[in-house]
Amino acid sequence: MEKRLFLIVLDSFGVGELPDAYKWHDEGSNTLGAIRKHPNFHCPELEAMGLFNIEGVGGGVSAPKASYARMCEQSMGKDTTIGHWEIAGIISPEPLPTYPDGFPQELIAKFEQKTGRRVICNKPYSGTEVIKDYGREHVQTGALIVYTSADSVFQIAAHEDVVPVDELYKYCEIAREMLVGKHGVGRVIARPFTGEYPFARTANRHDFSLLPPADTMLNLLQSAGYDTISVGKIYDIFAGSGISESHRTASNAQGMQVTKELQAKDFSGVCFTNLVDFDMKYGHRNDVAGYAAAATEFDRFLPSFIKDMREDDVLLITADHGCDPATPSTDHSREYTPMLIYGKHVKSGVNLGTRASFSDISATVLEYFGVAQAGTRGESFLNKVMKI
Repeated sequence: MEKRLFLIVLDSFGVGELPDAYKWHDEGSNTLGAIRKHPNFHCPELEAMGLFNIEGVGGGVSAPKASYARMCEQSMGKDTTIGHWEIAGIISPEPLPTYPDGFPQELIAKFEQKTGRRVICNKPYSGTEVIKDYGREHVQTGALIVYTSADSVFQIAAHEDVVPVDELYKYCEIAREMLVGKHGVGRVIARPFTGEYPFARTANRHDFSLLPPADTMLNLLQSAGYDTISVGKIYDIFAGSGISESHRTASNAQGMQVTKELQAKDFSGVCFTNLVDFDMKYGHRNDVAGYAAAATEFDRFLPSFIKDMREDDVLLITADHGCDPATPSTDHSREYTPMLIYGKHVKSGVNLGTRASFSDISATVLEYFGVAQAGTRGESFLNKVMKI
């Protein structure tokens, strides 16, 4: 029987502040805590698997169906890129560069020269607010809206009728080639929008990520002959490195649908899914109700997926950072993340406590497939959760 592991990242689904959260001004952040009591939150399947049994979460059931842990981030950051890299076995001792005062003028001038378009904004901004405040000027002048956030990102917003999507992507590629070394931001992000004022962002977002600095579990699995399938923005996060098949998605719903369709197909290896709406649509917009409803939507997906799991399938659910929608901040939060692991050959109810690093997931995945870590980090917990 072919082994398959479905690794699903609930983007930003944190479960409480890390001990060093104060360094990022994230004291008190708790994404799950913020949504758990909202009437839109109804997650009986996650509860039955052991989500509330995780250390520090509170509550729980007497006999969880899955084994579970609280994951600690070792890398110096709280962004999508670093979080996913650590899940895949790379620990980043230095944070990626951020630009709280905007990008240096010499860098912007070089970008303007290379693209032939003027830049407006160039400061940290909410993605929805920036098109309200600068969208009309962009439409009138053709200038590119460049902005950032508390994360290591260089974002370019443009109206699809003014700058066609393919042209916007080319501008992002130019920025990506420029932003290396000390200015090596984690992601350059295309943020197209459309319509009339106050405008609306489209589903044609595209991330241009920094290439991982070393091989990840994806590279090692691929080299060993296993399938490495990405769903959502996983391909972008790893700049395509180590990925054999990619499926782009525009929403959590589509991400779950594609993952379910892949479940019905024959492959041997990993299906790595990112569900981005938690973060992009709800966390960053301080939308507690929407975030809670998205959790409920995912919970409703699980019973059918679990029912159709094959003999040697493993399901592992985790997150990459937090994004507490109830705090004044609209940025990511430095939090622990959950880990739930389930399968017919996985023990139920094993409490793995608090793990030292997200990279323990990588080590566990590699051991499941019998692939040596070969430079990747992490300590496998496979022997603690697999039935003999």
